Amino acid sequence: MPFTIRQISPDDKLASQVTVDIFARVLPAPLIDQVLAETHRIEQRHRRLTMRTMVWLLIAMNIWTHCAIPTVYRHLTRGLRWIWPSEPLPPIPQSGAFTYRRYQLGVRPLHTLMRRICRPRATPTTPGAFLFGLRLMALDGTIEDVADTPTNAAYFGRPGSRRGPGAFPQAKLLYLIECGTHAIVDAGIWPCRTSEWSIGKRLLRSVGPGMLLLWDCGFHSHALLTAAQERGAQIVGRIGKHLRPRVQTVLADGSVLVTIFPPNHGRWEKLSGMTVRMISYQLSMPALGDPTTVHRLITTLLDPVQYPARAIIGAYHEHWEVELMIDEIDTQQRATQQRFRSQKPVGVIQEFYGLVLAHYAIRAVMHDAGTYGACDPDRISFVLVVQEIQATLREFQQTPTADHERLYHRLLDACATMILPKRRFRINPRVVKQKMTKFLRKGPDHVQRNQLRGCFDDAICRVTLTGDPIRDPGRPPPFQWTQCPAP
Repeated sequence: MPFTIRQISPDDKLASQVTVDIFARVLPAPLIDQVLAETHRIEQRHRRLTMRTMVWLLIAMNIWTHCAIPTVYRHLTRGLRWIWPSEPLPPIPQSGAFTYRRYQLGVRPLHTLMRRICRPRATPTTPGAFLFGLRLMALDGTIEDVADTPTNAAYFGRPGSRRGPGAFPQAKLLYLIECGTHAIVDAGIWPCRTSEWSIGKRLLRSVGPGMLLLWDCGFHSHALLTAAQERGAQIVGRIGKHLRPRVQTVLADGSVLVTIFPPNHGRWEKLSGMTVRMISYQLSMPALGDPTTVHRLITTLLDPVQYPARAIIGAYHEHWEVELMIDEIDTQQRATQQRFRSQKPVGVIQEFYGLVLAHYAIRAVMHDAGTYGACDPDRISFVLVVQEIQATLREFQQTPTADHERLYHRLLDACATMILPKRRFRINPRVVKQKMTKFLRKGPDHVQRNQLRGCFDDAICRVTLTGDPIRDPGRPPPFQWTQCPAP
């Protein structure tokens, strides 16, 4: 059955028709309007760029990350403009209008949307999503560069070392994800010097019963363990060499029950300690690290029969799925974008939540495609799905709402065929090929203060072998530089 063309009234405004219907199951327009009303971002009069349009634009910015914002708006409205019933076509707003409306929108609507829609999506049939009947979740963070402006540097901070301050201000991003689908369940952005375990405690608001939370040794703390247990979640985490827990009992499988105490607290006050199970292991392959290194895991899964040690060790290494999710955002979704483009902290935070919403919506499509095609959503190519969404958005805009369900199933059918090869057993060492550079470090003295005037030809002054000037016939006197005052 062929598709029909969407009918638009000549009296309609372009802004009221802008939607991303591919994501309608995750981000329905009524929910966006409800959040805008709750955060007091509803306009009193109609504008060319409505607040709902700006929400869609901030999400679309992280789908067409290599494009300037006006170009993203063109992609977002291309299908509508192609079938627009009247001439001339609605004009594209100027760049300044997008910036002005972005800061009018602020951060709260996007943060509220993230808290409303970002939920675990895996079902019991999703491969690799559950262990021991518990949903696998992972907590980890990363550091990202932001635009080098005084306001960003003052808010986010700049890293430093013995060689001096860092080249760019940096923000610390923290993610709580579902391992089986790579869906971001919660996220946050903070200044770069904020402690990971202190901000990780805030993301535990999205953890609950029936979850097995995985984290690396950087997140270990008595406070975080207590908070996660109070939320009803089970924990598997690695501990560092410096920690010396008190041994209680050696279990039949070689693991031990130990007591974890809070810092600066009396070791022998039993009421303040927490009983956990500690599992020690080594990796025999030299390519995976020093075979003599002993790795230690602690878990709240205490029964060695119901929860075998080898299965828990394998579950802990599922924690690295969060690194793959960060790679999807950094090197695939943002692609050529090396740092957040916004010049102010509010814009950076707003852009971050738009990025989280875009990634979650893409992953929701991939999960639906995995369910539709009876395949593992982790085996579907993230890059190809993003390209398919970019190509299909225009078709959704040009067809009526009644045809969207059929069109969405076509999209899922296409995505289900984009299967990657089976993941190999491999490692990626944390090294770089070129670290040092011969160039001097950029400083205040290298800021361009001399303003060039004229053209390059005016700056040419010919000389003889002895260095004496040659006067070309018909040429004006040599160009004189004008010293401009320092900013």
